[in-house]
Amino acid sequence: MARQNVHPASSADVPTQIKNEKLVRERRRQIIDATVKLSVEHGYHNTTTRMIAKAAGFSIGSLYEYVSSKEDLLYLVCSAIHEEVQNAVEDALSGGICKKAQLAGAIRQYFIVCDKMTDYILLMYQVTQFLPDKWKKKVLETELDISDTFVRALARLSGKNDFPHLDEKTCSLVGHNISVLGHMWAFRRWYLKKNFTLDQYICTQTDFILGLIY
Repeated sequence: MARQNVHPASSADVPTQIKNEKLVRERRRQIIDATVKLSVEHGYHNTTTRMIAKAAGFSIGSLYEYVSSKEDLLYLVCSAIHEEVQNAVEDALSGGICKKAQLAGAIRQYFIVCDKMTDYILLMYQVTQFLPDKWKKKVLETELDISDTFVRALARLSGKNDFPHLDEKTCSLVGHNISVLGHMWAFRRWYLKKNFTLDQYICTQTDFILGLIY
């Protein structure tokens, strides 16, 4: 049902001189957090690697032990979003509760990640066009793979216990709806928060999504 042979963004795609994987993960998270913060404050193009290194507590030489360019950092931002989403959704779907509640739980966790990583998501959309082609392709694949996470989940739940049978087109449509509605909170939170708390937004959108199915 979902696209095949997708290779979503992974931090392992970016080479590093450091062999300690745990250290690489920790240091890169410091670096990408600084990248996002500075890009929000100053704009991506006005943010230099020297500024990023200082904000993350690195020398410029140490920074380049973990990444080779500012474009690598953008790619790692995308990878971080994908990892957070995958972990949250898979955890929500792993329980033994009824299928409808599993889907609602997965939607909730996804929207919470979108709220937590709003600045990451906004930056990803704003600057993907400036990535080298090799990274841009993988970022776009990852964006679709986030939707496919829900498409695959819907396919697994289809026809089980209290969950209705869904055809391929319906799984695809609902899966992409979920993905876009999560990002809608990131894009329009400045307006939506005037009328909704995050919990109210999640409940309202979950009712809307389940209404497409039941």
